[in-house]
Amino acid sequence: MVEIFGLVGLFLAAAVAGAINSVAGGGTLISFPSLVAFGEADIISNATNTAALWPGSLSSAIGYRKFTHVNRALLTLLIVPSFIGGLLGAVILVVTPESLFQLVVPFLILFATTLFAARNFISRKLAMKTTEENVTRSGRIWGFFFQLFVAAYGGYFGAGIGILMLGSLSVMGLRDVHAMNAIKTPLAAIINVTAFIFFALKGLVVWPLALLMAVGAIIGGYVGARSAKHVKQSYLQALIIAVGLIITIWFLLRLL
Repeated sequence: MVEIFGLVGLFLAAAVAGAINSVAGGGTLISFPSLVAFGEADIISNATNTAALWPGSLSSAIGYRKFTHVNRALLTLLIVPSFIGGLLGAVILVVTPESLFQLVVPFLILFATTLFAARNFISRKLAMKTTEENVTRSGRIWGFFFQLFVAAYGGYFGAGIGILMLGSLSVMGLRDVHAMNAIKTPLAAIINVTAFIFFALKGLVVWPLALLMAVGAIIGGYVGARSAKHVKQSYLQALIIAVGLIITIWFLLRLL
């Protein structure tokens, strides 16, 4: 009975994570700790979480394609660094000792949460005044190399890649959060699929849990993309920040 409740919890966590990822990013802050709480090792949880959430990224990308204009030129530019970085990060994770990964996890989560909380402040300080229609050439170059970093981080851990990409796209000049999400979601899918394939080949994915959570992530991702324009961003941002801080404290306490 306890295990059944645990499985239901994983399904719901994946659905919530898929919805959050489609709107603002940060869903892994929900789903990854759920797998750890279920009893899986940290690296196994990370690999299984990646396998579970990439279908949600794909479904939300389809949802945005139907209802939001996509900057195809910018999206195409960022596909290559997304693939290369995702593979690089996955390779680094596989060679990372479990004990070291457990040590860095809370700081990775705190980094992702802090960046998300500060992204509007950073954009204002940089005083970027461009719009989606006139992203500069230097902005595209910056975006290419920063996306490589984001993808490597995403392949290694995953929590906060949506947040990092939203921050990067805003610095490049984009301001409409829905237009940024329309670029972010397919790139997140590419990063996660690349890492997922590598993890699967290495035997790190717990398939029953990954499949269960994938169904939840697909439902949550599509519903989230369909309803994103009706969600008050400030409430969602506050929720993600609160969850990120709570999860950081929880992982730090595990080290004691």
